[in-house]
Amino acid sequence: MTLKPVPRPSFKHWQTSRFDLDLTRPLVMGIVNVTPDSFSDGGLHAKTSQALRHAEQLLREGADILDIGAESTRPGAVVVPLEQELARLEPLLREMVNWQVPISVDTYKPEVMQACLDWGVDIVNDIWALRQPGAEQVVASHPRCGVCLMHMHRTPQTMQVQPMTGDVLYEVDAFLRGRLSALLDLGVAASRVVLDPGIGFGKTVAQNFQLLARQSDLLHLGSPLLAGWSRKSALGAALAQDGQVPEPSQRQVASVAAALMAVERGASVVRVHDVKDTVDALKIWHFMNQQHVVL
Repeated sequence: MTLKPVPRPSFKHWQTSRFDLDLTRPLVMGIVNVTPDSFSDGGLHAKTSQALRHAEQLLREGADILDIGAESTRPGAVVVPLEQELARLEPLLREMVNWQVPISVDTYKPEVMQACLDWGVDIVNDIWALRQPGAEQVVASHPRCGVCLMHMHRTPQTMQVQPMTGDVLYEVDAFLRGRLSALLDLGVAASRVVLDPGIGFGKTVAQNFQLLARQSDLLHLGSPLLAGWSRKSALGAALAQDGQVPEPSQRQVASVAAALMAVERGASVVRVHDVKDTVDALKIWHFMNQQHVVL
């Protein structure tokens, strides 16, 4: 019996400011947090020199995209003032845009989006899906930048206090459809948009895994999907033994497994902390799918 390769979605590329990213294979987005309080690596790369070294390491490990964030979005995170976010980002991004690799900025503030795009950043990755006043206009007025629209229930300060209820897939589907439609109505090309179901952002553990199990149902929206499972609390809950939940840094294997399952279910981009392990896992996945395995 011949086992056929798992079919990939038909998405060909993701248009960004400087690059048309090839989506015929899954891409790895490496996380660079320049924050003192991120849930997994807060403070480790807060200085510009540390962040640059970390970013260089992620590229050596095989990252296709670098995603830079200067404000933590963990549950209960404190809002960072505009000036402080810009001060954290500017020296880092002005250097990194010279590397000729795709750079994404993780922000929801339109003023930060505009500044970063002016510095040459390629992608806006917004947990608010451009719902902040003026954010849609920043992206719509740019001729090429890529954008990732994410589903989030409530806010980072309240999302786990009162998580979602009801059919999580229906709610996420309807939200992403609405945000995508709003952006397309402003003249943004569909090829610029990627959608993120927002794992961990106001969902229960069960809801997160329901989204993973049924993730391929979101492909009917017509946009590539980004999956962000890396070191999330849902993985910690699944790994817990005798009431002991492993720390985020101890969830690497689970994170790689979740990323691989997300790719199997159609994700075109996976956003991860552990780049090398994820890249290695995807190489095996890709190699297997290129073979004609005879049993």
